[in-house]
Amino acid sequence: MELQNLLSESEMTSRLHERANDVRGSFYRDTTAIIHSSPFRRLKHKTQVFFAPSNDHICTRMEHCLHVASIASSICRGLSLDTELAWAIGMGHDLGHTPFGHTGEKILSGFLVQEGFAPFEHEVNSLRVVDFLSEHGKGLNLTYAVRDGIVSHNGERLMQTLKPDFTIKDFSKIRSRKNLVPSTYEGVVVRFSDSIAYLGRDFEDASRLNIVRKEQLPLIVTKRLGCTNGAIIDTLVSDVIENSNGDKGISFSDELFPAIQAMIQFNYEHIYKSPLLEGYERYFSRLLRLIVDYLKMLLDTYGFDEQRYASEKNMLAMGFFHHLVEMKDPYLEHDGSLDLLVYDYVAGMSDNFCLDCANEILKPEHLNDSIEHSLTGKWFDAR
Repeated sequence: MELQNLLSESEMTSRLHERANDVRGSFYRDTTAIIHSSPFRRLKHKTQVFFAPSNDHICTRMEHCLHVASIASSICRGLSLDTELAWAIGMGHDLGHTPFGHTGEKILSGFLVQEGFAPFEHEVNSLRVVDFLSEHGKGLNLTYAVRDGIVSHNGERLMQTLKPDFTIKDFSKIRSRKNLVPSTYEGVVVRFSDSIAYLGRDFEDASRLNIVRKEQLPLIVTKRLGCTNGAIIDTLVSDVIENSNGDKGISFSDELFPAIQAMIQFNYEHIYKSPLLEGYERYFSRLLRLIVDYLKMLLDTYGFDEQRYASEKNMLAMGFFHHLVEMKDPYLEHDGSLDLLVYDYVAGMSDNFCLDCANEILKPEHLNDSIEHSLTGKWFDAR
């Protein structure tokens, strides 16, 4: 039975601000907007699971987005769905992720809850990035279908079968990913592809770092899915294509789903709860606490006094000042306050930039240099 979205083309391609069509088409145009955005560029230095800046072969957040887009596009090609829509959602689904992967997300979420804000969820923040934070508060003006797929991707909640809800969501009212279901089949495919992409790759990276060995994989996994990332992806992509239809929606088979659950459980116990990642959490908690407290002190104490920021004699203070001045009016118009500005700024940082920020706070690289050039430039472009 053919898969067909129940939303009209005009509903799926609608934007916050009207744009004339061009040769690229609506969804491919969204992909180009995402690729050229600053949040996407920073993904190359954001942790996927393992913080390993000196190891070029450990998956980064940017690679993960490319993997998801590629897998989703392949599945959609096999199901005669829109590959360009799937690619755009896949490329943009993690734009709102924090530095240091889910560990960083958990830490920032704890900080926000302590102050009475909603917990941090990268799916919701990814929508905030594309709708507001990018391009100096203007957003990327993406289509409805892409924005919906981004905020609804929730790849950590694995389901065997899922159909779109075919509804038009009011994105301004979304505060949590809980119970969100994509409005399109392509959005559902990306959600499945997110799981497929990290399932084998996280294991592959853990094996490279000698955290686990292939011999440890449960027998049901090796027999039904394979023991390499490539084999697992190939098996699962074919399985989804063969078992999805208009009655069930997007689906894994009854034969393979228990093996998928077994591998997720294995990864959780042996990788995500490993002493290495738990050690990350303690270190990154201190690091992010230092940066958040410092930036909040600057904002609360110095306000918009440029000379006082300059008196800090570090590039972080001046970079944050420029961002503050640039984003003040957009925040007041969009949020009605600056309450989340510091957290948005930190959530947008790359891993490496966080480490640089700590150095600037504790032992500025430029302590003995003139920072006058920073008054006309930007150390950190947070568009």
